[in-house]
Amino acid sequence: MKNKKNIKNEPDKTKIILIIIMIGLFICVSGLFWGRYISTKGLVVKEYPIKTKELSNNYDGFKIVHFSDLHYGSTVGLKELKDTVKKINKLNPDIIVFTGDLIENNVKLSKKELNNIIKELNKLKPKIETLAVIGNHDYDHDYWNKIVPNLDWTVLDNTYKYVYNGSNEKIVFVGFDDLTEGKPDYDNAFSFLNEQTEKLYTIVLAHESDQVDEISDYEFNLVLSGHSHLGQVRLPLIGALYTPIGSKKYFDEHYKIGNADLYINGGIGTSFVKLRFFNKPSINLYRFYTQ
Repeated sequence: MKNKKNIKNEPDKTKIILIIIMIGLFICVSGLFWGRYISTKGLVVKEYPIKTKELSNNYDGFKIVHFSDLHYGSTVGLKELKDTVKKINKLNPDIIVFTGDLIENNVKLSKKELNNIIKELNKLKPKIETLAVIGNHDYDHDYWNKIVPNLDWTVLDNTYKYVYNGSNEKIVFVGFDDLTEGKPDYDNAFSFLNEQTEKLYTIVLAHESDQVDEISDYEFNLVLSGHSHLGQVRLPLIGALYTPIGSKKYFDEHYKIGNADLYINGGIGTSFVKLRFFNKPSINLYRFYTQ
């Protein structure tokens, strides 16, 4: 029979369980706070070198800045938008591209807010121009049609655009309608092939990264996409926990597609849940090296 001294020294199992539960709750609450209020802030710039022999020295140092999935109204407000515009302009881009999802769904914007968004986006100053494609959430409301026509953007809706960098040597940007909500027309987007005898360096803009499998019959050099947010919530050694339809196959930062490169932007805002883990909001800078 145990004496009173031994009984008194035995650990209180109930107390230990309560301590473990409290520690677990503290970790969960701290993690949610970090994912909501810390990890969703602090826009970072990711730079990728684009090495190619397909272009002359006229394009050596050519810079494209790529932003995507702004989802204004989620974890992004006017302050974050201003910061994004300033960071993009500071990179002194030749071309700016936006690959869809401008405003978060279920967001109601006042006329003043709309005007502020238009005002800030019109402060983007590429050396040449800004090109854009529509995203699936841009079909959830009419804000795309209220904002984008008031911007100095060229929207590539199943079409293409030639770009010149201070010489007669041109490259071509190709853009599609949204995969899940729109009506992509790849033949029309690549119709420049019917009028060209020379091979052009071709850059594809697509909101959903999985669209790359739909254009395997065409020649292209570079694909810039968004939509996946790189998973938005990522864990070390595991990566993305979930990606939406349209980015089930391609959802990480970079893939090699034959001889072409696919780069996916991690986005600035959030969708579905206002959380980010191990995946800061970001914009991409692509710097060309032709030598």
